[in-house]
Amino acid sequence: MTDEWGVQQDYIGADDLPHRVDDAVVAAVREAIGRPPADLEDTAPVVTRPGRSTGLRGTVACEDGSTRELDDVLDDDFPLGYHDVTPAAGGPARRLIVSPGRCHLPDTQQWGWAVQLYAVWSRRSTGLGDLGDLRTLREWTGQHGGGFVLVNPLHAVAPVEPLEPSPYLPATRRYRNPVYVALDAVPGMVPPEAVTEPEPTPGVLDRDPVWRHKRARLRATYDAGLAPADAERFAAWRADLGTSLEDFATWMVLAADHGADWHDWPADLRDPRGAAVAAVAADRADDVTFEAWQQWLLAEHLEAASGGLTVVQDLPIGVSGGGADSWAWQGIMADGVTVGCPPDAMNARGQDWGSPPLTPWRLRAADYEPFVEAVRATIAGAGGLRIDHVMGLFRLWWIPQGAAPTEGAYVRYPADDLLDIVCLESHRAGAVVVGEDLGTVEDGVREALAERGMLGYRVWWFEADDPADWDRLALGSVTTHDLPTVAGAWTGSDADDQKAVGAMDDADIDAGRAGLLDRLDAAGVAEEATAQDATRAAYASLAEAPSLLLALTLEDAVCHERRPNVPGTVERDNWRVPLPLPLEDLLGDPGPAALVRTVTDDA
Repeated sequence: MTDEWGVQQDYIGADDLPHRVDDAVVAAVREAIGRPPADLEDTAPVVTRPGRSTGLRGTVACEDGSTRELDDVLDDDFPLGYHDVTPAAGGPARRLIVSPGRCHLPDTQQWGWAVQLYAVWSRRSTGLGDLGDLRTLREWTGQHGGGFVLVNPLHAVAPVEPLEPSPYLPATRRYRNPVYVALDAVPGMVPPEAVTEPEPTPGVLDRDPVWRHKRARLRATYDAGLAPADAERFAAWRADLGTSLEDFATWMVLAADHGADWHDWPADLRDPRGAAVAAVAADRADDVTFEAWQQWLLAEHLEAASGGLTVVQDLPIGVSGGGADSWAWQGIMADGVTVGCPPDAMNARGQDWGSPPLTPWRLRAADYEPFVEAVRATIAGAGGLRIDHVMGLFRLWWIPQGAAPTEGAYVRYPADDLLDIVCLESHRAGAVVVGEDLGTVEDGVREALAERGMLGYRVWWFEADDPADWDRLALGSVTTHDLPTVAGAWTGSDADDQKAVGAMDDADIDAGRAGLLDRLDAAGVAEEATAQDATRAAYASLAEAPSLLLALTLEDAVCHERRPNVPGTVERDNWRVPLPLPLEDLLGDPGPAALVRTVTDDA
């Protein structure tokens, strides 16, 4: 049960035991939420489906310019989309969001790669993997019968060194990181010797020199002038995005001058609609345009990288508290709290992800626009969406400032509305949607996802059921970016890595590894087996799953022992672990092709 603020004081944890949140924590979370206005239920958007009662009567201004009269129940042929209804009884217009209630689904089972794009470096890219490397990987995947590539979040971070390494703590969920621009695909790109910033060292994953070199060359190319046809296409694209893009580009200019956290800027620059910000945007119009131009390049390069093959982009659970989205949506995000999760199988100490949450009632009052924009932007141009910690659409673990991750409380969200908005965006983009439902999953979540055609997650390391009995509506994988590679678990190097950074108590780490070894033993892996043998056995078991998507990781394909991330640690080089060989050699290595044959049973 929840209180009138939506705070859940009692809950069932990952240990299947009841837990009660301290009164002081509940009070702090309530204060961060605040009270909604008394008329919220009369003004908030109505999210529904054709054939359903809306409780509304009036004239609907549809987004296509047409009008319809509404008398409570929507006709079965009522157009899907974002409309406005003016009540017959008078009063302000109200948003009406009409969803199909189902996501797009592939017709048949597909396999694909799960990759950390920054780690997939090549000889042609500049220091770390980029959208040109994604295109190479997509072409190889398609040639071998694959149907998708699942990538880490590609969203932008603050243009301040050291650059934020975590893809899951971006400055925005609407725009992408220029470090992923493929320089050799930029028209008129100046050569390396045209700038003073040296080219980064291949295979050494350090974002800062990559950022400096790419930014210098991109700026020099931009300053040299765009070809008329490119300038015209860019201008049209920019105009279509409007205020959203202008806000982001302006924030990037201001962040470069004043720092990554807008709370620390001069007071008159903290208001995105203030006169001081407007003056900067006018005085620095060329710099703002440069930032917008980079976003256009990224959109163009992603479209080229996809090339008809589904690229499943990752939507993080939140953003940096000082970032562009936080600046643009002040008052909608809660102050004095961050989100995370209580203790679970991945981390016995719980986790604090450092992102401020959207306040549920304020999100409704904003017509769900921040959520709509984040989903639409992340799904754009690639055909797939992975929602990180999809349970956050139902409830989120709010942690008051200064508290430990264990000292939080769950806050409920309008899940039916949010899920149906995802369905609408999926339908429009023809995009498959995967909800990462790992960790503490309350009753009803997986049923709600399945009812809407959203795929859940089934991870071989964790599932007690035989893969042959897994759900069809799922993405099946052996591991994830937060879990050991097969080689790391088999050799014990992953456990050593966790102990070195104090991820958990040593006994818990050893117990966790023992469970993974038991899983491999059940798959028939003998004690004298090699890491390659263990990997093939795990994926042979995965191949039995009927799940619509089967994800293979490049780390497992080359028996890499280091995982991308150990949750809850900052001492380790999380999100900075490159693959051990360049993409050209990796795709020529027998490992990836052999893993594909294992999963597809294509001898």
